Amino acid sequence: MSDEIQLISDGDGLAVIGDPALVDNFLLSEGLSGKELNVSRLSSTFSSASTIAQTASDLSANSGRWMKLTKESSEAMKKFDLVKNKDTGFSHAILRGENGKFAKNLQFENGMGALATNPALLANAGALMSQMAMQQTVKEITDYLSSIDDKVNDLLRAQKDAVLADMIGVGLGIEEAMSIKEEVGRVSDVTWSKIESSSSTLARTQAYSLRQLDALAKKLEAKSRVSDLDETIAEIEPKVVEWLAVLARTFQLQEAVGILELDRVLDSSPQDLDSHRVGLNAARSNRRRAISQTTDQLVARMDSAGDKANRKVLVHPRVSPATVQSSNRVSEGVVEFQERLGIESARQDLQVRQWAEAVGDVRDKAVDVANEGISTVTDFGRETADKARDTRDKFQRGARAFINAYREADRRDREDAEESAKTDPLREGTSGDAGE
Repeated sequence: MSDEIQLISDGDGLAVIGDPALVDNFLLSEGLSGKELNVSRLSSTFSSASTIAQTASDLSANSGRWMKLTKESSEAMKKFDLVKNKDTGFSHAILRGENGKFAKNLQFENGMGALATNPALLANAGALMSQMAMQQTVKEITDYLSSIDDKVNDLLRAQKDAVLADMIGVGLGIEEAMSIKEEVGRVSDVTWSKIESSSSTLARTQAYSLRQLDALAKKLEAKSRVSDLDETIAEIEPKVVEWLAVLARTFQLQEAVGILELDRVLDSSPQDLDSHRVGLNAARSNRRRAISQTTDQLVARMDSAGDKANRKVLVHPRVSPATVQSSNRVSEGVVEFQERLGIESARQDLQVRQWAEAVGDVRDKAVDVANEGISTVTDFGRETADKARDTRDKFQRGARAFINAYREADRRDREDAEESAKTDPLREGTSGDAGE
């Protein structure tokens, strides 16, 4: 029916299908924007004589828009109360538009509702939506790599490891296959044969990159002196950027292979399309989980280093703030990388603790001890001479608290240095940081 539009969500994105003007009005009314969805592909695998083909052809005459699920698009889904199908995992709604307003239509038997109740059509729609999601990720990563273009080019030109050279070669093949797909509209046997072994190369490169990032993170574990932490972060920061770039590139190419895979299955084994889509999405989730675990550990160790530096700002008023800022910078780069891959992060920057703030904390502790002594004098000082002497001692201890706190911070720092020297017998010298 011309006054109806179809909403479909697969959990990652939202598709809106219907009359072009009606789709545009819906998006405008909800403050949404979407990318064009090629709904003509919904009928690409059905014979013209079938009832399904006629329905698919009717649908293909309409317009489609796809958008990644965001806070705004999720709110639209809640407003129209999409119904989730427990068998397919998709959520659906049929909306009837009138005078620029939309209301849910519970009739699923006819017209646009045929898409929601037809497994074959849904399989095509689901594969198309998965491809749109992967294309969006490819774009996000392209933008990310462009933002660190110089560093990436330096790394790829150097080709430090054979595994990187393999990834570069595979990437060229995948890009060629994507270009042919765009031109021809399908993935032929010849095109697929050029990239069918690329997945193992990309997985190997990805695993290698994760190990490299994990090794960089572990370098911070044995460091306790602020000067050591500062030097180590400065040393590993450019390497972190490089290996994040390699990870991003492998993920980008894996998404491109996924797009090609779905086209290949649609062409050769359409009956397996939906199960392949589900498996492919599971593999993508597993990749994200593995990358998230390693990068989260890296961020945690960076934050731990920054926290150690913050606690020693009294002894290292210059180096400590610089160390915190460096750890924040590395962590921010990791979080940006995660966001481009669709990995959520709740990490917040560490606040640099100023030397004056640390002095104030020590001073407040000293005042508390002194006040305790004064209060004792007021309440009990007249009872006995012994209690008066005890009170005097407390007051004197309060007056010395600031100096003692400073000395204690310096002593802890020296002990940390000695402990670090014990765990690293090759360290040259074990002198403290007081003179830095």
